[in-house]
Amino acid sequence: MLQTHRLRLLHQKYFVLLAKFLIMMQVKIHSTPNPAIIKLEADQFLVRGSYEYKNIDEAKNSPLAQQLFYLPFVKTIYISGNFIALERYSIVEWADVEQEVAQQVSTYLASGNPIVIEQETPKKQPITIYAESTPNPAVMKFVANKRLVDKIYEFRSIDEAKISPLATALFHFPYVKEVFMDNNYVSVMKYDIANWDEVLMEIREFVRDHIATGKEILSMQAQVTPQELPNLDIFSQKIVSILDEYVRPAVASDGGNIQFLSYDNHTKVVKVVLQGACSGCPSSKMTLKNGIENILRQLLEQPDILVEAVNE
Repeated sequence: MLQTHRLRLLHQKYFVLLAKFLIMMQVKIHSTPNPAIIKLEADQFLVRGSYEYKNIDEAKNSPLAQQLFYLPFVKTIYISGNFIALERYSIVEWADVEQEVAQQVSTYLASGNPIVIEQETPKKQPITIYAESTPNPAVMKFVANKRLVDKIYEFRSIDEAKISPLATALFHFPYVKEVFMDNNYVSVMKYDIANWDEVLMEIREFVRDHIATGKEILSMQAQVTPQELPNLDIFSQKIVSILDEYVRPAVASDGGNIQFLSYDNHTKVVKVVLQGACSGCPSSKMTLKNGIENILRQLLEQPDILVEAVNE
């Protein structure tokens, strides 16, 4: 009985070794039009999708790629489908090292260890986005059923939008001129080259998919950067308080914002910045004179106060 048991163990070990040997033999070396690159092809499916690694730090999700980067001549690694392609530095020729590399890959495949640790596709969150018109015909407000940002952000160009992956992506649409974010909505200002009835659905679905798939709205850097508070005199603080309480909620409902800039005690001029849908709005001048200016005059009891928008 003991001898039979030993024979069975020997047979099992033999078949395990044979299986590993067969796997190792299934890697074939192919040259490519680029003499710096060889292709190691397996007759089994290796990964879903395609992966490219230029250094060991980029290969954190691929134990095999990390192992291959310890070879001093490996420059770039491509893994896709049933093959692994390797680009070398000029310190060696493939003819001198390709067999060694193929053996190493074969041995790794035989180990059964993961080639790439593939992450699951993020589950979409139940997000709804509806479009809302604003007094500014060039601006449309896209409102979400969740809070998007904790403070106001305005981006007038793709360079300014570096801290926001969502805004950066929106600027890749050729008709997007400016992007404004506040609370649970994104306002988009367009150029005249497009009409909203032609592009509204495209933008709405793009914003919804971006949020639903869990992509960043703001980078981590933007979220941890403290907001700088200006050092204001008492009268200027009263102006800011009035704007916050009486003006900002109204303009926010229209997809915009008003930001206090300065107050000159000699000229009695309050300078503000109009943002979002308020910027460039045909009715902004009327809003400043008949609305904001009158509110400040009454509440501050200063009939000579004037309000100017520096970007009207």
